[in-house]
Amino acid sequence: MDDQTRIELEAAAFRRLLQHLDSRRDLQNIDLMNLAGFCRNCLAKWYRAAAAERGIELDDAAARERIYGMPYAEWKARYQRDGAGRQP
Repeated sequence: MDDQTRIELEAAAFRRLLQHLDSRRDLQNIDLMNLAGFCRNCLAKWYRAAAAERGIELDDAAARERIYGMPYAEWKARYQRDGAGRQP
């Protein structure tokens, strides 16, 4: 497999992961962290780091918006449960 094809496949898999997470908004970051050792915030940090490696300035808010599909504050207000498991 050539490098370009590998990159395209990896990008497609990443987009599919984001679609899956978007379809499972009931899955909380703490659940992901406990089960898989990473969460949506980790993905945003990795995305930002990849941009920085390429000389692209991207702040935390923009990286999180890419991963969450909306501003982080909006996602939290809509979907994040409190400590008792209640959603807003």
